[in-house]
Amino acid sequence: MVDFEPTETQRQLTATAADFGREVLGPAEVELDRIAAPGEVARSERFWGALSQAFSLGFHKMALPESCGGLGLDPQTIGMVWEELARWAPGFVATLIPGGITPQLINFLVPDRKNLIEKFVVPYCEDTTGRKITAWCSSEPEVGCDGSNYHDPSVRHHTGAAKRDGGFRLSGAKSDFVSNGGIANAYIVFACMNPQLGIKGSGAFLVPGDTPGLTRGRALDKVGLRALNQAPIFFDEVDIPEEYLLFPCGDLYPMLHNAIITVGNLAVGYIAVGIMRGAYEFALDHAKKRVQWGRPIHGHQLIAEKLLRCHSAIETARAFLYKGSWRSRLNFPGDLKTSLAAKIYATESAVTQTAEMVQVLGGYGISKEYPVEKFARDALLLRIMDGTNEILLHKAAALL
Repeated sequence: MVDFEPTETQRQLTATAADFGREVLGPAEVELDRIAAPGEVARSERFWGALSQAFSLGFHKMALPESCGGLGLDPQTIGMVWEELARWAPGFVATLIPGGITPQLINFLVPDRKNLIEKFVVPYCEDTTGRKITAWCSSEPEVGCDGSNYHDPSVRHHTGAAKRDGGFRLSGAKSDFVSNGGIANAYIVFACMNPQLGIKGSGAFLVPGDTPGLTRGRALDKVGLRALNQAPIFFDEVDIPEEYLLFPCGDLYPMLHNAIITVGNLAVGYIAVGIMRGAYEFALDHAKKRVQWGRPIHGHQLIAEKLLRCHSAIETARAFLYKGSWRSRLNFPGDLKTSLAAKIYATESAVTQTAEMVQVLGGYGISKEYPVEKFARDALLLRIMDGTNEILLHKAAALL
């Protein structure tokens, strides 16, 4: 059974994360959220200074093994840290989570390629600047949620990978929703090797960010999570060596794709819990001080009900995510159905409950002088992150 008593390591890590989130990441994210042009965020010293400190504390390498410089933490401990950080700065957490995708997949898929470990994984673990952050590129302008359609051969990635002497040539484009797209040092790119196989005809390629022919598009201007850089990536005859093919196309492609989704959806769920906590804790404190009709509004039944429902959603979503993390620890990458269901529940709850916490504050809830409206905006993005909840629901239901 899952033990809800945190270990000493978990206590220390979450305490560090809470302090760091409150003192460093949170204030930085509030400032970055107010920058009108999203491209300016990635050029801001405030962004890189905060990210550098996060790297210095090791938050970027929690899932990587100690043998290559990582912290080797288990999935539940990592999730607990994500929640604590997301309580203050969900945009930075949404930056850090996909930021380790390239070294993680190199270590997971091709641990025997020592040259790639030494060139990409070890330097990433040793980095204290944040500049070696990475990204993965799957969605395209014409291939969004149907990237999970493994059955229709007419559905495929249009970014292609043609075999060349000693390697591959990539051509095409990935959509605006590549997290860290405009700032990444290296990318995992899903590109079609065999169109006749549909989505299964795609392979996973490692593409360094300085490869000739790779260009980054304009950062997406979003309603929330504005500290997270999302931008399109273009490939104009990008040549890479054969050893940079990390996973070939074929019938095993769904296994890799679903493994990424299984892990990624749990992470998104923990962000949702952190966001709910941030909105709830501020609203609860406000409700104890704000007096209307002769008493603190916490004492009015409708307000008390809103607060309790939010508290219940936080506790329920967290427990659901803990179960998903427990399954991931027992048998990596875990149980797809549980991860998807937990993510859907947590993110849908976050959208509903942050809106209710805005209501608790009344007119103050829609003011940028208070943090609750930002949490409500941030929560909206989670319903489509790592797959829209509508598609994920059908994907999970098929596994019942």
